[in-house]
Amino acid sequence: MHWVIVDNGSSADILYYPTFQQMRIDRERLTPTNAPLVGFGGTKVFPLGVITLSVTAGDYPRHITKEVMFLVVDYSSAYNAILGRPTLNSWKAATSTYHLMIKFPTKYGVGELRGNQIAAQECYIAMLEMEDQQQTMCIEEQRALAEPIEELEEVSLDDSRLERTTRIGTLASWPVRQMLTTFFRDNKGVFAWSHEDMPGINPTVMVHKLNVSSSFPPIRQKKRVFAQERDKAIAEEV
Repeated sequence: MHWVIVDNGSSADILYYPTFQQMRIDRERLTPTNAPLVGFGGTKVFPLGVITLSVTAGDYPRHITKEVMFLVVDYSSAYNAILGRPTLNSWKAATSTYHLMIKFPTKYGVGELRGNQIAAQECYIAMLEMEDQQQTMCIEEQRALAEPIEELEEVSLDDSRLERTTRIGTLASWPVRQMLTTFFRDNKGVFAWSHEDMPGINPTVMVHKLNVSSSFPPIRQKKRVFAQERDKAIAEEV
């Protein structure tokens, strides 16, 4: 387990295929995925699939067990797996690269997961000796972007507010496009160009919440006093 790299910069949890084979997991358990991984050098790696495994961290009783969704990658590496931000966030973990340590809250106090300095040095040397060392640093998961299959024409919906426009496809015939434009103009009230155009949104549709633990009481900060010139500048900016 010391051959697992903890990477705060990785947007995905990665399991290398040689490790997957050593774990004797049936390949039919893999869920297909078409999202490639992009490394520092811009090279794309397509995972074999996704698998969810149970991972336990820490020593009893200060330990946690979480389900981790790994992207299985068919590449040789100095490491067995990469634990990225999804897992670290689910653990609410704080990492220290200097101490090779992770701390996370548990039901019985703060749990710890310590790395091995010797194993870390061996992994680093092995990585440098590999021909393609960038393959171990798959840090970003690239999502496929939908592109329009036709050119779009911008049409105005309000003659008094020329900035209020929308786009329609150009493959449709001219009468159909005219009919769409007339329909959009007659129902321009459903479009929103600013927050003022969206009053009374149901919280079940969209709501903003602060990710703050309810067990911590709110703290009122001290009032800040500024010079008269700064107070005037602040008032003008607000």
